[in-house]
Amino acid sequence: MTPDRLQAPRGTFDVLPDDTPARAALEAKAREVLESAGCRRIETPAFEHTELFARGVGESTDIVQKEMYTFDESGSERVTLRPEGTAPVCRAYLEHGMHKLPQPVKLWYLGPYFRRERPQAGRYRQFWQVGLEAIGSDAPAVDAECVLLLHTLLDELGVRDARLRISSLGTPDTRAAYRAELQDYLRAHSDRLSAEVRARIDLNPLRAFDADHPSTREVMAGAPLLLDRLTGEDREHFAEVCRLLDVADVRYEVDPTLVRGLDYYTRTVFEFTSDALGAQSGVGGGGRYDGLIEQLGGSPTPGMGWAAGIERMLLAGGRAAQAAAPVDLFVAGAPGETEFRLASDARRAGLRAQLDLAGRSMKGALKQANRLGARYVAWVDGEAAQLKDMESGEQRTVALDELVRDVLRGPAL
Repeated sequence: MTPDRLQAPRGTFDVLPDDTPARAALEAKAREVLESAGCRRIETPAFEHTELFARGVGESTDIVQKEMYTFDESGSERVTLRPEGTAPVCRAYLEHGMHKLPQPVKLWYLGPYFRRERPQAGRYRQFWQVGLEAIGSDAPAVDAECVLLLHTLLDELGVRDARLRISSLGTPDTRAAYRAELQDYLRAHSDRLSAEVRARIDLNPLRAFDADHPSTREVMAGAPLLLDRLTGEDREHFAEVCRLLDVADVRYEVDPTLVRGLDYYTRTVFEFTSDALGAQSGVGGGGRYDGLIEQLGGSPTPGMGWAAGIERMLLAGGRAAQAAAPVDLFVAGAPGETEFRLASDARRAGLRAQLDLAGRSMKGALKQANRLGARYVAWVDGEAAQLKDMESGEQRTVALDELVRDVLRGPAL
């Protein structure tokens, strides 16, 4: 970037007018799918106290260690641009006493998030996510419904080649015992592991399953699996989640190596991928976080949720977008008092009306009306107006006070 040519920062992008219809359609579809299932929208601040993510997401995660945008406030206070949505929603649940509401409380959100990571196709430093959190119930049906709602959203958006992987991490006690077992296994094979995986053995050994390093992958092929260590209650919970997904005809693959990158997950975890995205195939996912509310200072409260990337859904073919809203009336001619009144009256009547603010010739105004897909064009002609039906080509003189009524009546001129 040269000093005289400013550009968007690396890893960010502008949402241009041509991009807006697809994103607006995705948001509208998310609202339709989620609110029809009883979810209500919530929005949290773009930044939070850093401690929220350190306690909630986990000190050992890449997000907290490497990827957060953190700033010093007055004194010793530090704030962080939100890197994910679950911890802020749980903070809001606690702060506003939502435990007094009928449980589970089902909340959905859509907004920008921030991570300092290497930009790649569909992966940005400022990115948008849609998410769902269902807080207050540990029933397997909550897990299954959350998965089903994301499945429904991806399906209705036309996301191509979507695949669902699902597993269970068990309870924290089960996970702790397994973690120690896995650490012993990794140390016994440390000479074949990548330097990055060796450095994570103490902090986050489960992430070794995500490694791309060939020798590490060979080691992990023989590693013990957490799914085999589940207690009877955890096993029954996971079996019921899978049974309910079968009832809903949701196809899935049980993947015992599935690992989510956040420390708060317990029991059910899942991820949707799309082969249309290539190597960076993740579209969205989530899981259960039964200990998170307690970590943030609340009473033990179960929770389940997910988030999906807007840009990744669009890249995977999720462009089930309607065209821009049609223009009902294009008011041509140099905009004066009468033209403004026509446009204003039309808008008050519920019509989509635009003024020609460029002072085009009549030929130019008709071309612009065609570009906009306008149904009618009107221009003032003395004490009346000329009204042209752009579909039929029919044109007639209309009294100014009758024009809006004629447009509302439709093509029968």
